[in-house]
Amino acid sequence: MPATSAYDMYCPIARALDVLGERWTLLILRELSLGEQRFTDLKRSIPGIPPNVLSARLKALRAEGLVETRDLPPPAARTVYLLTGRGREAFPVLRSLARWGLDLLEAPGPSTSVRPASVVAAWFIPFYDRQAAAGIEERYRLVIDGEPFWLSSVPGERVTGDVAADLVLDGPAWAFLAARQGTESLADLIDDGTVVRTGPLRSLRNFERVFALDGRAARAKAH
Repeated sequence: MPATSAYDMYCPIARALDVLGERWTLLILRELSLGEQRFTDLKRSIPGIPPNVLSARLKALRAEGLVETRDLPPPAARTVYLLTGRGREAFPVLRSLARWGLDLLEAPGPSTSVRPASVVAAWFIPFYDRQAAAGIEERYRLVIDGEPFWLSSVPGERVTGDVAADLVLDGPAWAFLAARQGTESLADLIDDGTVVRTGPLRSLRNFERVFALDGRAARAKAH
């Protein structure tokens, strides 16, 4: 391990930038926060990254112990990339960047183009509130532009499709962005039919608390 960083200083921020500060690196970690990914999955999920750069970034992340590979057995017979425990320790960095960058974006609308997976990885997972989730054991299924995703109130739980959802929210990507940014509330989006809710109101309220949505629209409109 280097005694100092590439910035020639003995500083934890500088050393962290050696690992995380390269262009594209944090976006790779964002995608891997959703679970294991193939190289082709990452290439498709991060438009604009050259394949050789993606290879180099993955190699560097593996060397630093943040990413590892796993070979799936037949019939899949493929190699996937996934975060190590050390890699998951970078989640607070992603969380802070998502929260800090949220208000730098323009208000979303029906013409806003965003990948459904990015909605989950950058607009919901970083806002998970462990304290608000205490005592809640629920699973939430988000269907964003027709693509299903699972979230859980239970810290660290990975949910698969073989469990029953306490709440299902089905709608366009921009609506979930608007609810996060506070330009619309989930209640209003559900009332006007933009988002379809399946499940009790109690679970909707829990979901809003766990992922820090409750009250944001009212605060935004007040400003």
